[in-house]
Amino acid sequence: YIKHCNINAAVGLTALFLLYVIRWVCGYAARRWPSREKLFFFLSTLRTAFVILLYTLISYLVNRHHHDKPKFSILGVVPRGFQHIQVPVVNSNILSEVAGKIPSAIIVLVIEHISISKSFGRVNNYTINPNQELIAIGITNIFGPFFGAYPATGSFSRTAIKSKAGVRTPLAGVITAAIVVIAIYALPPVFYYISNALLAAVIIHAVGDLISTPTAIKKFWKVSPFEFFIFWAGVIVSVFSSIDNGIYTSVAASAALLLFRIAKAQGKFVGTIRVYDRPTLRRASQQDKPGNSRSVFVPLDLSDGTNPSVKPQLPADGIFIYRFNEGYLYPNAVHFTEHMVAGIFKRTRPGIVNPYGSLGNRPWNDPGPRHKSESDIDMSLPILRAVILDFTGVSNVDITSIQNLVDVRRQLDRYANDTVSWHFAGVKSPWTRRALIAGGFGSSDSVTRTVFSVANIGVTNDKDFASAPHNDAGFASASHSQEEFAVDSRSQEKGKPEILANSLDTAVIPILSVNHPYFHVDLDEALKATELELGLKKPFE
Repeated sequence: YIKHCNINAAVGLTALFLLYVIRWVCGYAARRWPSREKLFFFLSTLRTAFVILLYTLISYLVNRHHHDKPKFSILGVVPRGFQHIQVPVVNSNILSEVAGKIPSAIIVLVIEHISISKSFGRVNNYTINPNQELIAIGITNIFGPFFGAYPATGSFSRTAIKSKAGVRTPLAGVITAAIVVIAIYALPPVFYYISNALLAAVIIHAVGDLISTPTAIKKFWKVSPFEFFIFWAGVIVSVFSSIDNGIYTSVAASAALLLFRIAKAQGKFVGTIRVYDRPTLRRASQQDKPGNSRSVFVPLDLSDGTNPSVKPQLPADGIFIYRFNEGYLYPNAVHFTEHMVAGIFKRTRPGIVNPYGSLGNRPWNDPGPRHKSESDIDMSLPILRAVILDFTGVSNVDITSIQNLVDVRRQLDRYANDTVSWHFAGVKSPWTRRALIAGGFGSSDSVTRTVFSVANIGVTNDKDFASAPHNDAGFASASHSQEEFAVDSRSQEKGKPEILANSLDTAVIPILSVNHPYFHVDLDEALKATELELGLKKPFE
């Protein structure tokens, strides 16, 4: 199309070239003379104003005697002041025209405004209140139509300039508004000679910075391949359809990906690895001393990136440790428990050979054989005795997930032909603990001894203990050191905290409530408590 080009193309291309040259020169000068970086930054930000003034002057000199037929396209007459101050007209025709654009406009306004606020909040070390920002943008767009304004949101360029200029309060917005009002009343005659090609160059130059660079796109692929394809889906739909459809495509695909990740979240069976502090590796005789080693729990399939040469140690026969990697909620509750139950069935044998008795009680969907005997079962496998759930990754539960856990407990009790112990480690939320207790977890009438992590609060008498800060379970929350003690839970009066050990100036108390001995601080405590309960370990061993 070069043969169809005219002087407007020359004006636009030279203006665009000049804008990029000024930016490059200022960037190079800022790196060359770091002490004057701020000066070159402001010179770079003023490049648009400089180019507009320069080309407006050229346009004036060329077209001042050619008002009726200018040499190249110019802006022309610009109305002075506010031309549309009135109550906006809203009717069914207008609503039908804009209804399809409203969702995408709101998404862009909110996302851009909040992202700008958070970005500069991190840079300048302050915290924003998203509700306050949304109220501000809402009020702006409520009163804007009374003045004929466009929908408004935050601006990256203006915010960056004000941040560099040292702006600290919203008063700067008042000054900006005053300058804009003065401009629309005093400068419209100057706007007459602004070239349309120049405005096109300014817009192209501004939008060019919004295009993702190959380096950024490559980073998308490295960070999340799924979101990389969502990005390209949004771009392609925006180019070949419309920006609105591109936004809807990206949002819908991101929401579907989020729901899929939640619904298909899969836990892991974990085992223990004994790790040692580096200095003790040189002194094998000191490796087993307290404080020189600790237990860490990693997936049995080493899917977390653990060195494949390391072999996690399985818990004792009949004990399984299962880690939840996501919130335990309605969308993924069945998926979690089905994976857990399938893994347990694979590694254990039923507690009774024929749980149904007669053939008449056998379910129609039982795969058989019809007459089960010990020859049909691998008798070398252990019987299920306890399940330890790692809830450190669970922030919320709901009614459906708790009911699902209750159903699984009944299923495993029938499978083992005995009561299976359920222990929970790392329950962070009191609401999650409350929900588990409501489902019948956390305690048992048959438990006689368990392990508690205790804290040294450094008090000297009962009076000092009574004045120490306590949590909602009735136990002091301050902790100077942490150890584990085996205690008889039957000796604890319900709701009454007890000092488990004391000396002249020291007292230790449980970190968690002793009324619910199946809740543990961490997996190490949970495993020791389980082994103690099942008689696999002696107290203080």
